[in-house]
Amino acid sequence: QAQLVESGGGLVQAGDSLRLSCVGSGDTFRTSTIGWFRQTPEKEREFVAAISWSGATPYYADFAKDRFTVSKDNTKTTAYLQMNSLEPEDTALYYCASASRFVGDYKNQFLYRVWGQGTQVTVSS
Repeated sequence: QAQLVESGGGLVQAGDSLRLSCVGSGDTFRTSTIGWFRQTPEKEREFVAAISWSGATPYYADFAKDRFTVSKDNTKTTAYLQMNSLEPEDTALYYCASASRFVGDYKNQFLYRVWGQGTQVTVSS
């Protein structure tokens, strides 16, 4: 059964960087689109970024496109979310999730079938 495990979260100051990792198990990781989402108690889960199954094509939410970089290494069955210039508004529980190879709407969380447990990112001002 496919599983995803996130790591790399923590408590940082505004302006700092973090790199989140998402390690996958199972044969399907290499052919899956990987998405990153985040959620706070005050807001619904929102799309952050996604990477195509091959790792060639990234997709970003508007707030992430200038500060975050998503990548995928199929040889390590790991996806990454590099987050730079973090802001207090980035504080959230970050999840990675996998979807099929050709997902039509990469921002749609309901198309993602397998989810990790989440990793907390807290940015202090």
